[in-house]
Amino acid sequence: MRKLITAMCAAALLSGAQTAVEKPLFHYQQVMVPMRDGIHLQTVILTPVTRNGTLPILLKRTPYGVPATAPAAISAPLKELMADGYILVQQNLRGRFKSEGVFKLSSQVNLADPKDTNETTDAYDTIDWLVKNVPDNNGRVGIYGVSYDGLTAGLTLLHPHPALKAVSEQAAPVDQWMNDDMHRYGALRLSYALEYSVMEQADKNENTHFHFDIYDTYEWYLKLGPVANVNASVLHNKLPFWNDTVEHPDYDAFWKREAWVDQLHSSPVPNLNVAGFWDQEDPWGPWKIFRNAGESDPQGNNFMVAGPWYHGEWQSAKGDAIGQISFGGHETAREFRENIQAPFFRYYLHGQGGKLPWKVSTFQSGSNAWRQYDAWPPKQAKARNLYLHADGTLSFDAPGGTGPEFAQYVSDPANPVPYRQRPISPTYPAGDWRTWEVADQRFVDHRPDVLGFVSAPLESELTVTGPLAAELFASTSGTDSDFVVKLIDVFPDDAVKDAWRPEAGPAPGEYAKSMNGYELPIAMEVRRGRYNQSYEHPAPLAAGKPTEFTIPLRDHDHVFRKGHRIMVQVQSTWFPVIDRNPQKFVASIYTAKASDFIQATQRVYCSPRMASHVVLSVMP
Repeated sequence: MRKLITAMCAAALLSGAQTAVEKPLFHYQQVMVPMRDGIHLQTVILTPVTRNGTLPILLKRTPYGVPATAPAAISAPLKELMADGYILVQQNLRGRFKSEGVFKLSSQVNLADPKDTNETTDAYDTIDWLVKNVPDNNGRVGIYGVSYDGLTAGLTLLHPHPALKAVSEQAAPVDQWMNDDMHRYGALRLSYALEYSVMEQADKNENTHFHFDIYDTYEWYLKLGPVANVNASVLHNKLPFWNDTVEHPDYDAFWKREAWVDQLHSSPVPNLNVAGFWDQEDPWGPWKIFRNAGESDPQGNNFMVAGPWYHGEWQSAKGDAIGQISFGGHETAREFRENIQAPFFRYYLHGQGGKLPWKVSTFQSGSNAWRQYDAWPPKQAKARNLYLHADGTLSFDAPGGTGPEFAQYVSDPANPVPYRQRPISPTYPAGDWRTWEVADQRFVDHRPDVLGFVSAPLESELTVTGPLAAELFASTSGTDSDFVVKLIDVFPDDAVKDAWRPEAGPAPGEYAKSMNGYELPIAMEVRRGRYNQSYEHPAPLAAGKPTEFTIPLRDHDHVFRKGHRIMVQVQSTWFPVIDRNPQKFVASIYTAKASDFIQATQRVYCSPRMASHVVLSVMP
């Protein structure tokens, strides 16, 4: 308590110094909150200067740092919330900045061990301290956040404090081997995993950005060579999380302990899950939490929201576009915060307004409209197969008995397909990383190692709502292989009537900004061949033998409009967002040598017996 009083006095002095200039919006307090094991966590408390009565507490727990002073203005993401009034609390996780302890970059929770301290117990202890020590709180606490902050919010569901009345995990990772930040079904997200490990574990007092001595990071990672060279040449075993990653290539006990969501099977606290359809980091976790929490939800307090957003875009100022894709005049981020997020917390923390009247709400791309559903997927949605044909066409008609049985390409790890147009900027800070999942895929058209299958122009709208997947029959001349599948919405060549006169031409740099002929990715995913039969026990593929690969493409809500075409692209490299598969089976790709990497001939089968297809969840 002495630390609280001292901080309050210091804050009062600071406030008095600026009163002559401008009346402050918040009282600022910085305290060190004690945890059950004696560790203290750096915590900032912002109490509105103008308030009537008691207020609920809105908590955010983060590894990224807390504010050094009270804000002079209310930021756009907080505008809708602060109209209702909250005591805002932000806390650095243990081991970050001035918080004591060790930052493990881990989401492991052992509820059976009362001595175990983790993000769940730290949140519980923090809430307990706040409701007992922060003046003028009404005894109700909410927690929310995006990405890692969303993870710390979601983890409270495993053992919530009685005062915790509302949770909104947003883009929270839940299983770092299966999906989200670090892997896609065991395929390492190389550039992200390396750069994020540096960001969070290189210096406890900073968010560190890795320094590249080559401008194009594609070239840097290619010259680096096999993943084994990361520690040998760059990190030198100094980052614990990277070391854990490469020491555990398979889905073993280490990664299963990290998969905290497997302990969640109910909705103990009202929960608003939020996901972006084009989230380049954590698109999978919120849907997994929603499904697990929905296993027991008798009060109907488990909600899901998804929209056409990159990672955290819903907390940006407007959300009226992503990259070149606009949303028909909608400010989707503001609409989410105003019509969904604020009413959610208002109802459960202030006791005002009404409960959200739906189970799932999405902003549907293509139609550019908000949709509400009582169940997910909607009961009226029906699975429909869209078939790949060896002549490069795509249709709802299954392959006949004539024509070639497969299409093929040669995959060369020495010349991998870039995941976005070069030069490729680092994943942090910002750059083009945020919007790469909506980038026009024409940049890989006609590469000999990318197969393209395209439908005829649609004669009517096609709405896909729910989980999508690809069923690929493929073979490789090697003994291991990756297969990447992309589902793409191809805009017609006259989608937009260009404003420039043909005789004058477009202004410099403007021609490529048109949506005419744009190839918009709707869903993209990778599967690693060695894990096709078992995630725990990798096995080689039989060279030349056709094998069925099921490739989940996650949940979506999109309208392919009349006149548009549907495209599917298939490739075997996606670099450097996914590390290169040697295409020869080795015990661990993370210890592979340069000599292990070989070219391989890949075949995708399109015959009546082996009909590769994409499974769409189609609305009537």
